[in-house]
Amino acid sequence: MARIMVTKTMAKRGVVAAGTVLAMLAVPALADVKAGVDAWSAGDFTRAVVEWQGPAAAGDPDALFNLAQAYRLGRGVEVDNARARKLYEEAARLGHVKAADNYGLMLFQEGEQEKAMPLIKAAADRGDPRAQYVLGLSHFNADYAPRDWVRAYALMTLANGSGLPQARDALAQMDKYVPQAQRAQAQSLARELEAGAKAQRSAELAAVELGTRLAAAPAPAPVPAAAGAAAKRPAVAAVTQPAPKAAGLPPAPRTVTPVPVAAAAAAAAPKPAAATPVPAPAAAPRRQGNWRVQLGAFGVAANADRLWGQLSGHAALAGTRKTLVPSGSLTRLLATGFASESEASRACASLKREGKACVVAGQG
Repeated sequence: MARIMVTKTMAKRGVVAAGTVLAMLAVPALADVKAGVDAWSAGDFTRAVVEWQGPAAAGDPDALFNLAQAYRLGRGVEVDNARARKLYEEAARLGHVKAADNYGLMLFQEGEQEKAMPLIKAAADRGDPRAQYVLGLSHFNADYAPRDWVRAYALMTLANGSGLPQARDALAQMDKYVPQAQRAQAQSLARELEAGAKAQRSAELAAVELGTRLAAAPAPAPVPAAAGAAAKRPAVAAVTQPAPKAAGLPPAPRTVTPVPVAAAAAAAAPKPAAATPVPAPAAAPRRQGNWRVQLGAFGVAANADRLWGQLSGHAALAGTRKTLVPSGSLTRLLATGFASESEASRACASLKREGKACVVAGQG
């Protein structure tokens, strides 16, 4: 069966693309975080790291993410991938989507593909070209995803359209194996996926405008690109590094995805016209466990209450209780009551299949 070989050259391009910029930061509530961004923009990386350490210790997601980037790139500190991974994970648990993306990338790169794939899928659904590239190869090679050449070609087409160089090379190889009829189907699917990603991004922006810190903040100055990197790269730093499997056979790359994102609000269901009343379902028994699933982090606490009102009736959250946890300038919304990590993970997976953001947040 045909497989796509990911060469060392293609992998190196992904690594260069990874270190270009810190992700789009909102001007944070903690002034030290903004001061760090200004210092980084001025090339004073050591000062930037110092500015971010305090807010990161206090649980500020932006500061945690920025520190992770610094350790990943070796700017202001020595390169420390283990430290970067831990910081990405902490920021992701606090609802930082870009941190979740990079955390997923590192998981995939470091051999934890099964754990990384939900994050990659989420990022691909949002239109991240690196995630589309990885998921496309996974579908083509049937590695960590079902074999689906139509979807693989569609995802690779989108990644290539975003200017990802390794996607162009992979697409050229796919052309040798994917039948013309499937390629035509893939073009139609690519348009659907692109439209879905735009809708999802619009929903995220709408949620931001409800009052999160991103709403009122002017866009900060971007962090200078790493040497040798192209000026226009995706905002999130991500690392791609394919892992060869068998000689002469192409493997799925080791890069990354995603995590949790706000989804478009579901359309209100029409009210039934029947006169006969429908009995209300019995309330689900209250769960007694301490494992939690985080559903979001908000600069305005009322938005957490609003989201709980929308999600509390979901079957995956039946019997859980709302928990609001202050975290710096944010309020984290969690569903508490799961008996185990696996039970919490299943509930989160169910939410993600419907495009809803979540992350397993440990025990309360």
